[in-house]
Amino acid sequence: MECQECRRCKIIMLAIRLQKVGKKHTATFRIVATQKTAGPRRKYLELLGNVNRKTKAVSLNKDRILYWISKGARPSDTIHNLLISQSIISGKKIPVHKKSKKEETKGV
Repeated sequence: MECQECRRCKIIMLAIRLQKVGKKHTATFRIVATQKTAGPRRKYLELLGNVNRKTKAVSLNKDRILYWISKGARPSDTIHNLLISQSIISGKKIPVHKKSKKEETKGV
């Protein structure tokens, strides 16, 4: 049995993901907490860190990341692997590479 408010309230899915910023060949990424349905350039709820792929520099706000995870935000696969490598969360890494079309047809 549901309460009367459950029919009216909207459930907001939260995600922790990368947001690309910077120039074309010198891209850096923000780690942001945002709504799951928001576009890639939309406003975010909170900035949680930065990743510079060129210099391999990573800065994370550990307390705020753990706060958003406790509130139900799900990190993307890439962020999940980054948090494990930075030892913010524990667990197994998720394979994020895509299978080639040759590998997909062999399995079928």
